[in-house]
Formats: sequence, structure tokens, C-alpha cells
Amino acid sequence: MKNKPKKSKEEKINIPRLILRIVVVAIILGLMVFAIKIAPNYARDEFANVTNLVINNNNITRNVKSSIIIEDNTIYLSTADIQNFFDEYLLVDEANKMVITTSNTKTVAIPFEGTTINVNDAQTSIAHSVLNRNGTIYLPITDLADIYNIEINYSAETNIVTIDSLNRKFVQALSSKNMSVKYLPTVFSKTVDKLERGDTVVLVQDRENGGNVVEDGWIKVRTKNGKIGYVRQDDITDENTVRDDLKINTRIDGKVSLVWDYYSQYVSAPVRDGEIEGINVVSPSFYEITASGDIDANIGRNGQNYVEWAHANGYKVWPMVSNSELGDLDAVSNLLSTFENRSYLIDNILDKLIDAGVDGVNIDFENMYQTDKDNYSRFIIELAPRLREAGLTLSVDVTAPDGSETWSLCFDRNVIGKVADYIVFMGYDQNGVSATEAGTVAGADWVELNIKKFLGQEGVESDKLILAMPFYTRLWKESNGTLTSSVVNMRSVTIPDGVEKTWDEKTKQYYIEYEQNGTTYKMWIEDEDSLKAKLDLVNEYDLAGGAFWSKDRESNTVWAIIADELDAKTDNSNE
Repeated sequence: MKNKPKKSKEEKINIPRLILRIVVVAIILGLMVFAIKIAPNYARDEFANVTNLVINNNNITRNVKSSIIIEDNTIYLSTADIQNFFDEYLLVDEANKMVITTSNTKTVAIPFEGTTINVNDAQTSIAHSVLNRNGTIYLPITDLADIYNIEINYSAETNIVTIDSLNRKFVQALSSKNMSVKYLPTVFSKTVDKLERGDTVVLVQDRENGGNVVEDGWIKVRTKNGKIGYVRQDDITDENTVRDDLKINTRIDGKVSLVWDYYSQYVSAPVRDGEIEGINVVSPSFYEITASGDIDANIGRNGQNYVEWAHANGYKVWPMVSNSELGDLDAVSNLLSTFENRSYLIDNILDKLIDAGVDGVNIDFENMYQTDKDNYSRFIIELAPRLREAGLTLSVDVTAPDGSETWSLCFDRNVIGKVADYIVFMGYDQNGVSATEAGTVAGADWVELNIKKFLGQEGVESDKLILAMPFYTRLWKESNGTLTSSVVNMRSVTIPDGVEKTWDEKTKQYYIEYEQNGTTYKMWIEDEDSLKAKLDLVNEYDLAGGAFWSKDRESNTVWAIIADELDAKTDNSNE
């Protein structure tokens, strides 16, 4: 038998080396699986060496702008952080050495020095003063818990500050056994805290969809140490709702349908009897401001009867507070210039509203300096909590965007739209008394363009925006190169014999033009058809409702159209 040829070194199988290679490949694959499936479940403890801040069950430490200070069991937050988390419109008033802050129902002035503060124009004290650390202003948030309606706790063990809004739903439960709290809803995830049987946990709420946050049988919790993570839902027992969302409702249920009831300061309030079809809010011109910040009230016995009539018919009463009689831009500027002046004006407005037994207010400031834009916003910001505390609705009138300095650019519509219950777009005077060319008072195309501006560039929410429509138009007269006009109430529009009206599809109005004695007359008519076109825009853009300037200028047939288009609910609707 011949011997078999010997194998070369390359042909020989090295068993130990092959095993080693297989092991190395297995380790690499394992690491890949860990990286893909397991590693993401581990939390990186980025803030282990700083005080963590948990607000309403969200750890927002990465968003904190300045270090949290804890001294003498008092927690201090910088004004920048309070502005970021609690009061978007907090103002550090360097000139007057104070911080002005607002909450849902409080307007507060806190001096840089001392512990006496002003809360809704009443003086009170806090335990600790403001801190100034290298130019950064800190407020003792522990002392301001009642202002912001919050509950604050600190865990020295984990160095976590937890803050809960008392306006929000708060649910607790018990641990049914000893268990680990996981960073993510999986057994592979890192343990962030331990629970013993009977420990109380806070159940994190899903603010968007309602109820507890639950994922694949895991429920999100916060421990007594401020740690947030997941435990098995079946291991939680004795769920208890400590409080529900606090709702202070100063809004109308459904669409607003408001009519202004204007009368001058030199006559008595109108006498009303019976119902006005299709409305749920009336705004009588009860109040005018004075240069001193006092309020001229023209109510009297007729005004009291007016409020009683409105309430008997289920209508809300939001009297108008106007600066029209003042007629002085400098006087308005002075009233808005300081916290003290604004507070004095706000106090006077509140006193009048409460004395009259009304339901809200319609603020109608017009003709202001553009430079007073921010101070006017401050007035609305500081007025809103005071009204809300009294259960009164705040509506604010503004003109169309992108107009003149004193009639348009003086309003910050974004701020007003956020702060007030309603912002009212006065959708008329597209072409007013000072116009150099004849034109419509309120063309549907112009109205729609400005609605889009409010909802787009101005950032106003549609459910805050009320579209105000005119019960009047203008008769334009062109003679020898001179243009004049006069107001014509809707109910008084007449078309001369032989003159035909034509429909203008752009403005959604009938148009007439004719000549008499060498003068050319033009009118874009406001009637039932033009009004319906604008009411259609209210519904198309899902606006908060409509308003109408003003009562007794209309034709009687408009109310049925308004009722049909807005379907406004009164307090008597469910009787």
C-alpha cells in the first residue's frame, strides 16, 4: 500500500484558532446587538453633579439657563428660568428696580430690595428677598408658590427639585411589591430608582391624549426622590386622583356673537326690550378713561336696567372701555408708562366692572404711539390675571396689521392674542374718512387677507379671533377733483331711481355709481349679502365668532342671518 501524501501547513486545520475566531465574531455580534437593542435603554447621567429640576413630571434640567440656588431651605430660580417655565411675560424693570410677574390670577411686583411685594395691588410680605448673583437676578421661588399656584419639594438624596402645578391633574398610586424603576419601558433598561412595597408614586399624565402614560404594559411614574421611569402596570395599585385640572372658564361656549351698543357720554344708556336674535354678548359704551387714569362712567339707572335686560335674555355684558374721548396720545402714553400708572388704571376698571355686575370687558384703545406698543401689551398682560381672578372675560379690539404707526403698528397682536380671552379684529374702515380714493369699507377680499395675517404672521389662534363687521358703509362724492365721503348706515342705504347695482365678486358687495349735478357718487353696499359673505369667513377659518358695529345701524333682516351662521348659545339656550 502506498503512503498518502502529507498535507502542507496551509492545509492543516488549526482547531484552536478557528474556535478563537468564532468566539471573536460572536462577541462582535453580541456587542452589535447590545448597541442596537440594549444600550439605548440606558440613561446617560448628564446632570449627576448639578441640581436637577423636574416640573410637572418632566426633567427639564438641560433647559435651565442658570444654576439653581438652594440656601437656608429656600430655592431660588433666575428670572430667565422663571420666564422660561412659569411666566413668559416676566419683566425685569431695571429703571424702577423691580420684577413684574403674572400668573393665572395674580399680577405681582417684587422689588430688588426688601421683602414687601405687591400682589393684585395689595401689599404683602415674603420671607426672602431677591438675590443678585453677578448680575443675574434670582427670585425665591419657594416663597412664590402661592403666586404661581405650585407645590415645590426638594430631595437632598438625589439633589432634585420637583415642582407641580396645582392647576393640573395629579394622580398617585402605591407599589404592590419591591421593584425597580426602569429608565425605559423594558426589562433591559437601566434602573433609575428602587421602590419598596407600599411606596407612593406619582403617575405621569399624558397631557395630549389624557390619562396615564402607559406603553406596552409599563406605566410611567415619578418616585418620592424625583426620579422618573417605568414600572410594570400590574405592579401598581390603589390609584388615587388627588386633584383634577383646574379650569377657570372665562370663555363663551361655542361662537361669540357680540353687538356693540354705542351711545355718547352725553346721553343715557339705551332702553332695550325683548330679544336680539342671534347674539349672546352685548357691549355698551359705559366707560371712558381720563388722563389721570380715572374712569368716566355713564351708566345711571338706564345702564343698570340695560344690564338687567341683557342678563334676563341670557346675554353676557362686556362693557367697552375706550380712550376715544381722551384724544391725546401723550396722555395715553403716560398712563401706560409705569407699573404704578397701569395698576391704578386697572384697579379703576375692575372697580367699575364689579360694581356694575357685568361679565367681562371690551378694551378699545385706539390712536397710540407705536413706541407704546410694549407698554400697551404690559397693560393687557397685567390686566388679564386681575380679571380672571374675578371671573371676568377680557376681549381686546385691534385694527388690521401692517397699517399706520398710530392705528396699526401700536398693537402686538401676538401677545394680545395669547393673553386675552379674545382678540377682536375691527374688520372695517378699509377705506375711511381720510382715504384719497373711493373704496369699500370692508371688502371680503381685504377681510380675508387680514384674517390670514392674524392667523399666520401674527400667530393668533383661530379660536381667539373674533371678526368685527360693519353695519354701515360710505357714500363717496367726487366733484372737481375733490373727494369727500359720509357714513351711511345699513338701514339707511337707498338707491336712486334708475341706478342699477352690480355685484362685485372681489368684495362680495353690490356696487353703485351715478352722477347728479356734476358730482359722481359711488357706494359699496353693506347689506345681508355682504354680511353673509363675511360670516362665511368666520366659519371657513373656524374663528371664535363675530362682532357688529353697531346696534341700530342694521336692517332688521340681518339678525336671522347672524343667528343661522353663528348659532350663538346664550345662557338661556338650555332652558
